[in-house]
Amino acid sequence: MYAAEAEKQVGRRFTWPWFLVAVVVYLGIIQGLGKLIGVDTGPSDSQFPTTESLVRNALIPIGASIVFIAALVTWLGWWGVVLRYRVPARRWVRWVPISMLLAALVGLNYGHLSDQSASLICCLLLLGLFVGVGEELMFRGIGVHVFKRAGFSEGKVALWSSVIFGLAHVSNAIGQGAQAILQALIVCTSGYFFYLCLRVGGVILLPMLVHGLWDTSLISTLIGTEPVVYLGTIVILVLQVALIVVLVVRRRAVNPTRTSTSPA
Repeated sequence: MYAAEAEKQVGRRFTWPWFLVAVVVYLGIIQGLGKLIGVDTGPSDSQFPTTESLVRNALIPIGASIVFIAALVTWLGWWGVVLRYRVPARRWVRWVPISMLLAALVGLNYGHLSDQSASLICCLLLLGLFVGVGEELMFRGIGVHVFKRAGFSEGKVALWSSVIFGLAHVSNAIGQGAQAILQALIVCTSGYFFYLCLRVGGVILLPMLVHGLWDTSLISTLIGTEPVVYLGTIVILVLQVALIVVLVVRRRAVNPTRTSTSPA
């Protein structure tokens, strides 16, 4: 049972206030390096108009943050617990990662990507990988286990790891302004969906895959010198709303039904 495993407290002790400090350092690395080595894309409507801008504004800062997270997990001695999360969920929850993967594949702007250079496309795919690995290690890896070890109920583990995940994106206001607030609210719900992916897969690789492909699909319209509006993005937005409705209606039906022989 996971409860018994949690009581063993494998590795170093790491409380949730220290986790918040780690999140601040993590964001500082991304935003600080972005400001230090980033390329000014102000005149462009594109978030990443060139390969250089994508590499310097995103890949290097996020890559450095992954190094920090990996060093933190190594110091904590948590690799064994961070990579897996053996808390079962009902069968219907499997549709969360399945639907997100399908929507991300549909939402990819294939036509726009075909007009971009091979180097820019490769860097976009690498960016999706970096985002999936880095953010999932920090929030569904360290974050989920921090709150679990602190004795939080499963619902509160999901809630607070998702809220902090959303609030972390407020830091994007440094470059995006007030719209980052709305983004943070939306990302809070996405964080819960990635948490459900972790529950379904039992290992962090599944939410990494879903998260990486999800963000790649969203960013696929924002690269190149002439970003375009893509109707396929509507699929992702509709699914986001649909999953929020499912979250509200079925949030109490995530855990498997206990039987007479199941432990409390």
